[in-house]
Amino acid sequence: MQVMRSIFFLFACLFCSFMVVAQSLPQKLATAVQQFEADAQMKYAIFSLYVADARTGTLVYEHNSNVGLAPASTQKLFTSAAAFELLGQGFRYKTGIGYNGKIEKGVLTGDLHINGSGDPTLGSWRWKDTKPDSVLNRIVAILKANKITKIDGRILLNDSVFSIQPIPGGWIWDDIGNYYGAGCWGINWRENQYDLLLKPGKVEGELTSIAGTNPDFQAEDLINLITTGKKGSGDNGYIYTSPYATFGFAQGTIPLGDTFKISGAITNPPVQFSSELQMALHKQKIDHDGPLKIYIAKVANKRSWPVMQETLGELLSPPLDSINYWFLRRSINLYGEALLKTLVSQKGEKGVTTEQGVELVRNFWQQQGIDRAAIHIMDGSGLSPQNRVTTRSLVQVLQYAKTRPWYSSFYNCLPEYNGMKMKSGSVGGARAFAGYHTGKDGKEYIYAIIVNNYDGAAGEAVKKMYKVLDVLK
Repeated sequence: MQVMRSIFFLFACLFCSFMVVAQSLPQKLATAVQQFEADAQMKYAIFSLYVADARTGTLVYEHNSNVGLAPASTQKLFTSAAAFELLGQGFRYKTGIGYNGKIEKGVLTGDLHINGSGDPTLGSWRWKDTKPDSVLNRIVAILKANKITKIDGRILLNDSVFSIQPIPGGWIWDDIGNYYGAGCWGINWRENQYDLLLKPGKVEGELTSIAGTNPDFQAEDLINLITTGKKGSGDNGYIYTSPYATFGFAQGTIPLGDTFKISGAITNPPVQFSSELQMALHKQKIDHDGPLKIYIAKVANKRSWPVMQETLGELLSPPLDSINYWFLRRSINLYGEALLKTLVSQKGEKGVTTEQGVELVRNFWQQQGIDRAAIHIMDGSGLSPQNRVTTRSLVQVLQYAKTRPWYSSFYNCLPEYNGMKMKSGSVGGARAFAGYHTGKDGKEYIYAIIVNNYDGAAGEAVKKMYKVLDVLK
């Protein structure tokens, strides 16, 4: 009898193993989703998954795929692909340098103009030619090439290409003073961020002291309330400021140890740029004693703003495919907001708002067959917690990209997580992934997965999402 029971048990195990092996991919995904949703961490969460065959575009599996959820940075895919298609992968931003008046015997009698185009790479450290010193030296070189040794007039910084409002609706107070919540101006500088250098106290709980900023910050005084945390506790410091502010505060903790830096958002990038430009002109012995004016002054005080009559030169950004690489690989929110507005400004519009960019992107994707109601977005980067998109619409974007001539550049921009080529998304209570993967059987899949309102640690939620996606391997 015991032998018979053992044989029966062995047969049952073999049968179950056979059934697992024999399961189709949709069945395996359904099982993985069921296990995921049964997890205690997901008790009050909502979860969505959409998987399609990359070759045929046909549905492989879906779960809640038409429910709008907060996508976090996977929303960048909508902006990125639209920019590739509408601007072209070789598109470059152009910052114009020119003047009104006349140049005689080395003296510019009139105004020097710097006309911004919303270039988010101006002053960025990510490329040799966009670094602050490179940009400032290029401006100086343009002036010297035109034999200008003195500016007898104003320096006018025209940032009118974008709206006076640099922050998209829905961005929260905890974000906008920090580097990832930097606004987008017509003249951006150093990716609109700076480093706040802090010296920890000698013991836990002691107030820190400000050791400086990099670069020297021109537009803001900070009340420092950041205290010293445990050794190895990491960056838990937050800066609280708003656009155009000259005053703010910082709270939170940094770890015991050496001088520590946290990165904040420059509250007025054109002002910061103008200050560094003035220092560069002085260093290169180009005389200028007049004022520097920013276009906002015209708006605020209803003053006249002369037109640039002659062009001296221009500053070019890296090409779009290079900008998009960093946009998706490092999830730079500023790049998304700049691209969103640029899609409109390239049609000749001035004072472009985020809302105009959002409308254009939603219309574009509607023309590609995606229901507008599936894309309720507030910005170009996904930072707003009010954004709602569906996993099906994310997959549709990725399917569209695969048919376009710029696909290889787009694909190269995607980072790799869990051994899969995909964009990640992370914002309070939301985690998401969307991308491409080729399984061991040689079949390629396009997928999007989002979970909102999970409980507990984000890292644990991500591991469980990876377990679902591992079925595609």
